Amino acid sequence: MLTNTRPLISDQDADSLKSLLLERRTLMGAGLAAGGVLATPLSAFAAAAQPEAEITVDQARTAPIPIVLPNFGGGLGAQIAEVLNNDLTNTGLFKVLPGGASGGSPDFAAAKSMGARALVTGTVAGSGSVRVEMRLWDVLTQQQIQGTAYTTSPANWRRIAHIVGDVIYERMLGEKGYFDTRIAFISRSGPRAHQQTRLAIMDQDGANSRMLTAGNWLTLTPRFNPVKDQVAFMSYANNRPRVYLFDLGSGRQQILGEFAGISFAPRFAPDGRSVVLSVTRNGGSDIFVVDLASGSRRQITASGAIDTSPSYSPDGSQIVFNSDRGGSPQLYIMSASGGGARRVSYGHGTYGSPVWSPRGDLIAFTRIANGSFSLGVMNPDGTGERIMTEGFTVESPSFCPNGRVLAYCRQTRAGAGGAGFSSSIGMVDITGFNDRVLHTPGQASDPAWSPRNG
Repeated sequence: MLTNTRPLISDQDADSLKSLLLERRTLMGAGLAAGGVLATPLSAFAAAAQPEAEITVDQARTAPIPIVLPNFGGGLGAQIAEVLNNDLTNTGLFKVLPGGASGGSPDFAAAKSMGARALVTGTVAGSGSVRVEMRLWDVLTQQQIQGTAYTTSPANWRRIAHIVGDVIYERMLGEKGYFDTRIAFISRSGPRAHQQTRLAIMDQDGANSRMLTAGNWLTLTPRFNPVKDQVAFMSYANNRPRVYLFDLGSGRQQILGEFAGISFAPRFAPDGRSVVLSVTRNGGSDIFVVDLASGSRRQITASGAIDTSPSYSPDGSQIVFNSDRGGSPQLYIMSASGGGARRVSYGHGTYGSPVWSPRGDLIAFTRIANGSFSLGVMNPDGTGERIMTEGFTVESPSFCPNGRVLAYCRQTRAGAGGAGFSSSIGMVDITGFNDRVLHTPGQASDPAWSPRNG
């Protein structure tokens, strides 16, 4: 049996998160209409239903957006400002400039002298419950372009910072942000030959890391349910490798399906109602779909080869997978019901670990050629292949919710003479820009980005 853990979120924390989500307000020209939360009117600004981006992502890659951030006042305000600073800076799309007033009128002249394109003002007030107010200003026009306020428990200060960052990201770049998200991963400790592996979860910036399993058995490949607080993963519990489901709210775990062979490489369907996975059979492996409500299963490949690593297209109509049916591991796309498989990888080397972007425009993969690993993306028809990063081992790509960034596992040689190995999580823009290592408490692998926190 796998060891059950305590609930990831307590009832009190869950209530606080509900409060956070319910008390979000947009600061309009006449103040907040609901509940008299604002005592005085705020300076007016033009509020479009769907505001256009101030600058494109491609432009920001070439010239990061200079933006002034205040400290929001006080100890908690400074903490919020630090997380917000890190979120924006780590994208490589923003150049954060210190200074600016926490509240009151912005100093546009000072911001302009620093070369700022945008400016943020904000305040943090309260103790039992905290009100965080943020306003985003265009320095050139000296106009407010966004205003948002939140009231919640002080315990949620870090999440408020991520949500504020998402608001700024979306308003400046015209796309949903991804700061208020989580990453499931495998925490690794001990020597390589006898590593303890534990299913774990953390915020996308590496904070709030929590272990979900006890580490008694080898654990691999976590995958988020896109609509529920649930993770599928593979465990060697009781020396029988199988796919399990982990409920993040209760900590309960259960086996997904009973197969004669080993089940592995799970991936949820876009609607969260089923899981596609691989099952070993007669020296190869086939792909099955398991319905979560009924437990019924349906086989969708029978090539006699090793078919594995299935991943749905965002609309659920197709599946990309890895197969050696042609003699070497390559990428294929088939209908979600099975059949009509066509090869899409034709570069030098072997291909694996395919994952479809949530935008539907790209498929990420791992490629091995001449004994070297690389991480790349291609169009769904196999054209436009480009390599984003290379290394001793780079694998297990996972897209962030807006499809702009990939998390992946990077292994490097470590120790005297490179005799050992170190495993970490890397992040890279889909153009190969801003390749960096995410700080985690220990060694980590198999990242799986959540669709969104709330």
